[in-house]
Amino acid sequence: MSRIKNLLAGLAGAVALNLLHETARRQTSNAPRIDILGENALQKALSYIGEHINDHDTLYKATLAGDIVSNTLYYSLIGSGKKKYLWPKAIFMGLSAGIAAVKLPEPMGLNPKPVAKNEQVAALTVGYYLFGALVTALVLTKFNKSS
Repeated sequence: MSRIKNLLAGLAGAVALNLLHETARRQTSNAPRIDILGENALQKALSYIGEHINDHDTLYKATLAGDIVSNTLYYSLIGSGKKKYLWPKAIFMGLSAGIAAVKLPEPMGLNPKPVAKNEQVAALTVGYYLFGALVTALVLTKFNKSS
């Protein structure tokens, strides 16, 4: 599969993940707040170079852009390698990203509550990343059928 197709499929997965997240967080207070975790991570990273984003709207947009880019690159890896492993790889990578989102904030010095305040939120966080990976695999499957 070409790198461009992998990136386009990864972008589809990343956008799907963010649309799911944005929709759910507006509908219920018990949805994962991946945005808050991302904002905290960005501010922490910026603090290492003596910077800080004061405007919340700018912080939100920068975090969203970073999420789209990083998740696009991550999900694009699903298309590498043998086609017969596409779906198992998507499941593995989606679950891995979701579990990492739940388990890594605390060791990284971030507050894990936005994505793991209770078992439901933690499970939804993992599910969101799995969803993005499955959308990526679906797009790659469609690309494979058309070529």
